[in-house]
Amino acid sequence: MVKNLLIWGIIAVVLIAVFNQFSSMSSSGPQVNYTTFNSDIKNGKLKNIVINGREVNVKTNNNESYITYIPYYDNKLVDYIVEHNIPLEGTPDEKPSLLVSILISWFPILLLIGFWIFIMRQMQGGGKGGPMSVGKSKAKMLTPDQVKTRFTDVAGSEEAKQEVTEVVDFLRDPSKYQKLGGRIPKGILMVGPPGTGKTLLARAIAGEANVPFFSMSGSDFVEMFVGVGASRVRDLFEQARKHAPCIIFIDEIDAVGRKRGGGSMGGHDEREQTLNQMLVEMDGFETNSGIIIIAATNRADILDPALLRPGRFDRQVQIGLPDMKGREQILGVHVRKVPLDTNVNLAILARGTPGYSGADLANLVNEAALFAARRNKRLVSMDEFEEAKDKINMGTERRSLSMTQEVLTNTAYHEAGHAIVGYLVPEHDPLHKVTIIPRGGALGVAFFLPEGDEVSRNRTKLESMISTAYAGRVAEGLIYGEDKISTGASSDIRYASNVARAMVTEWGFSERLGPLFFEYEESAYGVMKKISDETARIIDEDVQAIIKRNYARSQQILTDNIDILHAMKDALLKYETISAKQIKELMERKPITPPDGWTEKEESATKDIPVEGSQKSIETDDDSSENN
Repeated sequence: MVKNLLIWGIIAVVLIAVFNQFSSMSSSGPQVNYTTFNSDIKNGKLKNIVINGREVNVKTNNNESYITYIPYYDNKLVDYIVEHNIPLEGTPDEKPSLLVSILISWFPILLLIGFWIFIMRQMQGGGKGGPMSVGKSKAKMLTPDQVKTRFTDVAGSEEAKQEVTEVVDFLRDPSKYQKLGGRIPKGILMVGPPGTGKTLLARAIAGEANVPFFSMSGSDFVEMFVGVGASRVRDLFEQARKHAPCIIFIDEIDAVGRKRGGGSMGGHDEREQTLNQMLVEMDGFETNSGIIIIAATNRADILDPALLRPGRFDRQVQIGLPDMKGREQILGVHVRKVPLDTNVNLAILARGTPGYSGADLANLVNEAALFAARRNKRLVSMDEFEEAKDKINMGTERRSLSMTQEVLTNTAYHEAGHAIVGYLVPEHDPLHKVTIIPRGGALGVAFFLPEGDEVSRNRTKLESMISTAYAGRVAEGLIYGEDKISTGASSDIRYASNVARAMVTEWGFSERLGPLFFEYEESAYGVMKKISDETARIIDEDVQAIIKRNYARSQQILTDNIDILHAMKDALLKYETISAKQIKELMERKPITPPDGWTEKEESATKDIPVEGSQKSIETDDDSSENN
């Protein structure tokens, strides 16, 4: 701040000096030609004349002023003025001071230099630092007092925490390991999907060890100038040595640590020079220096092998998506500052959020709190969490969407078909709820929840999933006829076809082909087969056989339970959303009880405005369960 004020102060002084100099050398009054000036002398109209070099300042008898300039060839002007008895004055030659002369002559160059400095600072990150700090590290250093994160703030990563516990012990007491000849890993690479808490765990390590924490992104090393990244690496490690023991955390290291040899300029590529310098620095300091380097990436497979060898990042910590127990612990961390109603069950929420990362769970809690705040509630209940989960999984409710009664009825039959078949086929995930409220890109959803985290699936479950996926289309055909089936099952067909093809080509569920893997290669010209035409024909036939078998099973199940299909359609049209309790009553052919919180309402009038593109994909839980 002080430097900026000083620079602008100097510029202001220079501009004022230049302005004053030119102001002192100029005069006021209009300029007239030299002929008029001579005529006024001859006619006696002038009262006073002041000559300043070639400039002549004239005052007339009417106290009016003007200026004129003496031509170089007129050497008799003074005699002419004296001859007409006009008062004549002269001024000494005033030369600007040496400083002003230098400023005037150098002002354009100084202006260009200032403009160049401004451009350089903009390229260095919005004006931060100066041209002399190009090679300085951009790492942010947090002191032990600033790092408040502890292992108790990190949930769902117990194995990862165990991996890094000895790093914390080493930073607290290095001699414990050194006296036994032990060498703590210099570099720890955290690998995992986005949002799983890699940065959070690194901060927790620094917080537990009570040491300084240097944080920097991999992209901060690389600039447009060759050599800048390497200079920043040197500066970063120099700062770290001064504050050892400490932790250096490099986020998204794949931005600078990719495999060498792919740059457009070969070994002179800026990114590769930065990587080379990092490799040297990591092997350059001693084991007792107390510097631990932690890096995070989503893609360990693209990193340079030299970066992963022993002595550098020689330990990889896998931080995957949390399991059901881990999700419950993470939710417990995020709800600490949220006032919860007594009906909130974190175990049920954890079961209903398969595939969620730590960041997704934090978003779930935040969305639930926002829903409660909009309703002016003092506590966040299970209803808000369910709505938040539905919003994240399926999109925002689109109650303003205009739909005809025909489209509503078709959607109700479609989702009821998914629900009935999914309820009856063996080993399918339990049915959680069915709704015909439009969400996101779907007009309705049948939502299934797994009972636990899935590691693998057997053939029975896979075929049940295919049967359930086609059940919506089958229900439409049974009710309206095959020629009235809509295009709403396009996503279901795509999903079921992908599962069936994977069963044949990847998972070995083809009796004719056996447990073999058949590879397809994607290129700029499309998908290229690495198999023979005969094998491709057998694959297509086996995929079709799986689809036909499960399509027929869906038809049989819905035909045998056509009364339940009609009853579930009526329930969906009345209540819009039914949960597992109402579904069980319908499947047992019992009278259905209204959903919790439902009150009798007047039936809405039939909507006559059709939905544009209303026959687009109607999602089912099969799509979301594939991501679990």
